[in-house]
Amino acid sequence: MNVARENLENQTALLRVTVGEADYKEQVDKQLKEYKRKANVPGFRPGMVPMGVINKMYRKGVLADVAYRKATDAAFEYIKENDIETVGDLMPSETKQGDLDFENGTDFEFVYEIGLAPEIDLALTKKNSVTKYVIEPNDDMRKGFRSNYMRRFGKLVDVDVVADEEALTGTLTQGDDVKIEDAYVGLISMDEKARKPFIGKKVGDAVEVDVNEIYKTPSQRASILGVKEAELEGMNPKYTFTITQIRKFAEPEMNEEFFKLAFPAGDVTTPEQFDARIDEQVRGELAKETEYKFTTDLRKYLLEKTKLALPEAFLKDWLYRVNEGKFSMEEIEKDFPQFLDMIRWDMIRRKVMKDNNLEVTQEDVKAGARDVAMMQFQYYGMHTVADDMLENFVGSILGNKEEVRKIYDTVAERKAVAAIADQIKVNEKTVTPEEFQKLA
Repeated sequence: MNVARENLENQTALLRVTVGEADYKEQVDKQLKEYKRKANVPGFRPGMVPMGVINKMYRKGVLADVAYRKATDAAFEYIKENDIETVGDLMPSETKQGDLDFENGTDFEFVYEIGLAPEIDLALTKKNSVTKYVIEPNDDMRKGFRSNYMRRFGKLVDVDVVADEEALTGTLTQGDDVKIEDAYVGLISMDEKARKPFIGKKVGDAVEVDVNEIYKTPSQRASILGVKEAELEGMNPKYTFTITQIRKFAEPEMNEEFFKLAFPAGDVTTPEQFDARIDEQVRGELAKETEYKFTTDLRKYLLEKTKLALPEAFLKDWLYRVNEGKFSMEEIEKDFPQFLDMIRWDMIRRKVMKDNNLEVTQEDVKAGARDVAMMQFQYYGMHTVADDMLENFVGSILGNKEEVRKIYDTVAERKAVAAIADQIKVNEKTVTPEEFQKLA
């Protein structure tokens, strides 16, 4: 087996791989013998087909497949052994590949094209600087986080009169024939106009309603009325709603019962500690926004500083071929600048990881999975989660290869950004949420 490299223009190169009979003969013969053992050819008993017949039927295809795989493996090995930094994938050349005669030939030359990555010279010093915007939380944010706790651990209590956002239970009637008990009407989901007829009503009072207005979706209406969605068409939407119960959301009291429910670990037991935890969580969320923008700004700064040139024509062709025509060249062109920056940033990240001897360990990935799991729970207002529930969710995340890949990339980027930040000057600037919103 022989591999020869030929450098071309525009940061590409050809790898010419010559595969000889000694490289493929043993494997081809072995595969043909296996075909002979299993072949089912009319006129011959199983396993008794002459090898001449097997060769005529299968040798050309087997030889082509084995020789191509040998050549491809040799090309990848050459790239690895010679430490060639590439972009995109190894591709069979459509313009330089000659004809291959697997009927009569013994030596075959396979031609591959590769895209060559540019040299990266970051040369970072404290003269390089990027601003990190630290967001100072405001009271509205604290109220929002506090409200999540209040709603999770609050409860509905009976009240005498409808005032604003109460939850109503009642009976829907339509003449003497239709009566639907325990119908629910939630005023909190209504606008002021729709809510107005209910204001001031008490238990026993009746309100004329249109079910199409108080229940916005067909599925809601069908569920309340006890019919199928297809049966709604043509039905009279006018009903009388007689109130049987009025309930209003009441926040929990700041007492021992609340703290045990909200913070089972026992690390929050007083209103002061509760306020401190709220502030900590708000700052934690804002810190994520700060880090995201800092990473984005740092990425932009380094892309402009390095101005890495890439083999663009090769990469466009690679994208088109690897996606098997799912995207037209016009579609590829549309997002191509963003794709190039993604490639450049990935190269910079890997360069930083290599130069600083950084790696992503299994423990790093597991910790990243825990972060993802907690974000999911927090999205639903659960800031405290039992260990066994959290670990089960982490296990499901780690069982998903695509999720693990995303976590690996996230952790790698975080480590690379931290290493870069240590080498440059980071100017921290405190801003309000409103100021940050404008910057972002």
